[in-house]
Amino acid sequence: MTRVMLRKMGGPLGVALPDELINRLQLREGDELCVVETECGVTLTTHDPEFDRAMEVYERGALKYQNALRELAQ
Repeated sequence: MTRVMLRKMGGPLGVALPDELINRLQLREGDELCVVETECGVTLTTHDPEFDRAMEVYERGALKYQNALRELAQ
């Protein structure tokens, strides 16, 4: 577990991540992190849970309408 402290950064509050964590996760300036609220608190992740939901919807639609999609692709 890594503890970080909220600090005033300009107007909003921000969190400075330790170099060890940044290097291990191969994070770079400009990378986006997702803040996900859970029953236990907050999870900070590089993974976008909304993308998974969108892909599930796409896959269901692609399977259901595969014939139509094949025709449109020609």
